[in-house]
Amino acid sequence: MIIIIGAGLSGLLTAYHLKNAGIPFKVLEARDRIGGRILTVRGKSNSPVEMGATWFNPQHHLLIKLLEELHISFFEQYMKGTAFYQPVSNTPADAIQIPQQEPSYRISGGTNHLITKLYQKLDKDDVLLNQSVKTIKNRNDSVLVEANDCYQAKLVVLALPPKLWAGTISFEPYLSDDLMGIAQGTQTWMEDSIKVALVYEKPFWRGENQSGAFFSNTGPVTEFYDHCNADASKYSLCGFVSSNYKSFSFKERKNAIIDQLKMAFGEEVTSFIEYTEFIWSEDKNTFYPSKEFLFPHQNNGNPVFDKDQFDNRLLFSSTEVSPHFGGYMEGAVYLANETAKRIIQNF
Repeated sequence: MIIIIGAGLSGLLTAYHLKNAGIPFKVLEARDRIGGRILTVRGKSNSPVEMGATWFNPQHHLLIKLLEELHISFFEQYMKGTAFYQPVSNTPADAIQIPQQEPSYRISGGTNHLITKLYQKLDKDDVLLNQSVKTIKNRNDSVLVEANDCYQAKLVVLALPPKLWAGTISFEPYLSDDLMGIAQGTQTWMEDSIKVALVYEKPFWRGENQSGAFFSNTGPVTEFYDHCNADASKYSLCGFVSSNYKSFSFKERKNAIIDQLKMAFGEEVTSFIEYTEFIWSEDKNTFYPSKEFLFPHQNNGNPVFDKDQFDNRLLFSSTEVSPHFGGYMEGAVYLANETAKRIIQNF
């Protein structure tokens, strides 16, 4: 029995490969949902808005290959027309033309479409929710995993961000100080992000030859983009808010965001029918406090994670561990592919 801890992209894709190879496994997930940092939210309007992973580019060939294998389509991010740039707070935004650049893509039906397709390839009892792992113990011929229930495994795959498992899971015997130190100093992708989406009855910005893109050096909104779905039947804007605004109340933050966007898009931006936000630092299954400031992607792909622990019975697999596009969906796919390959070869 293989135990995979974490039902995000890396964990579920590892499980998918093991399922195809006929190797028994269980996926343990602390949340009451699958997907990890992939979170597509649909409100009353049924518009898919991404509170987590959203974009990828042509260089992410492993992710693209997986999408094609699962018959999931994707489409180019809409960037036609002018964008807005606000260099200084409380001043009108300037209309600008964005230079031609490499396209980015989004997954049709929402990023969660990928998660759902992987989950559908598994048996429903292969994935166990509400299983928060507390201890992992190495025994003579197996590994004991203590969550809400206890599990005995031939091998354990930690498909969690290193800082999270270093801070929330006890290991017997202890992992080395070097490994733990690097893990605690590894930045977790999305851990301090705030995402916001506004849903509309019509894409007013497209009618005015605007791309829907907005950039600011100061915030609260730092990046905003057109977020209509693949066939342009659902209309929204979505992007990132500065993490400095997490201390604001919901009402204060929302008002500040709308006031800022009005300086670019005008009064029509206030005609939204739904407002959605997600503060990732409030998600205990993503965020764990750091002892010091960590730069984006700090220690992602560090070689220390290449060495298996517990007599080669404890493997690390998450996007932060990946030496190939660490911190992106592509990195999660790469690590899942490599981890599953190693397990299958040695099972």
